[in-house]
Amino acid sequence: MVATLDSRTAVRSAAAPSAVLADPARVIVVDDDPELRTLIAGFLRDNGLNVETAADAVELGALLDAGGAALLILDVMMPGEDGLSVVRRLQGANRPGIIILSAMGDDTDRIAGLELGADDYLAKPCNPRELLARVRSVLRRRASPTTTVQARRFGEWTLNIVTRRLGLGNGSEVPLTDAEFRVLTALLDRPQSVLSRDQLLDAARGEGVEIFDRAIDVTVSRLRRKLGPSDPIRTIRNLGYMVTLIPEPIVP
Repeated sequence: MVATLDSRTAVRSAAAPSAVLADPARVIVVDDDPELRTLIAGFLRDNGLNVETAADAVELGALLDAGGAALLILDVMMPGEDGLSVVRRLQGANRPGIIILSAMGDDTDRIAGLELGADDYLAKPCNPRELLARVRSVLRRRASPTTTVQARRFGEWTLNIVTRRLGLGNGSEVPLTDAEFRVLTALLDRPQSVLSRDQLLDAARGEGVEIFDRAIDVTVSRLRRKLGPSDPIRTIRNLGYMVTLIPEPIVP
């Protein structure tokens, strides 16, 4: 039987062997369930992360004021300010990464959390190793790059940032219009996050580029035709679009 983070079993027994990081990222687990907070924090600490806990948004605020964090694991249903409100409030370039961990597994709640700016969403109960994998993935994605990214690989495709062309593994290339390149880049910048039409409209506008409202749908449709059967773009009804794959940066 796979251990889950709400099973109240010995979650630490599922920990994969891992060397303690020399400078572990600070992670804050925010949940009003004290037993679950302890289980999650203990498991992540056993896997080399620097973890603190908070019971609600007030305690979280005190911890952030005292030194910030690289990542929050945030419950939705908490007394006082709820998790989605916290996500909405923590906007800006310097906000920590956010993984929503909640019993509210409905697609509407998941999409709402991602639309508000959360980096990932995991429904309870969950496998602790899956949570650990997602924590590490978000931390990697948010790490400041030390070299210039020349291309991004996603699935069988590679987007060349310099030539603005899509390449396949067989060496063939597909040219993109300026608007198509800008929209695809915006989606790859925030993988697995929903971008509204207004956000993509802002991204698509460049010098000498005129694009309006529903023309975004046409641009995305053309992109999807070029990507073919392996197209990772998904339409989120009434909200916008998202890329389901996490791109791999390619550096010189």
